Amino acid sequence: MAKKKTTITLPDWATPLWEDLGSPDLKEHLSVASGDLFDRRHGLRRDDIVEVLLDVRSIPEGDEPWVRGRMMSRTPTSIEVLTVEGRHVYIAREVVVRIDLIAHTRPAYIDDEELLRFERRDQKRRSSLHETAERKAEGKDDSHLWG
Repeated sequence: MAKKKTTITLPDWATPLWEDLGSPDLKEHLSVASGDLFDRRHGLRRDDIVEVLLDVRSIPEGDEPWVRGRMMSRTPTSIEVLTVEGRHVYIAREVVVRIDLIAHTRPAYIDDEELLRFERRDQKRRSSLHETAERKAEGKDDSHLWG
């Protein structure tokens, strides 16, 4: 099933975030939620522009319950958002009531060649760092041995 042709209108607060990303064509990255399973592409992605509604019981009285910005990462316990003000905010998933997707700015994970290349390079770098740390640590902790 082909992607629907829609007009994407960003809220005023999201425009600077979109421009910081190089103003990608948002129509290229629309979600595909129906059709053949193999062709579906939906869900939150890195660099998505989002609004996160927080449980008002988890924030000081009078604070804004919405966090607006670009999703930088997510873990099983938290979501990292780069806010419009330029702050990196880490939000515990337990206080998230709702996440509104404003716009995708990248392809779906499986189609994102840049992200896949980054992850491969990062994995190699981490392996190299672990090997270096192991080499440096070998034999350094033998002072307690008698012999």
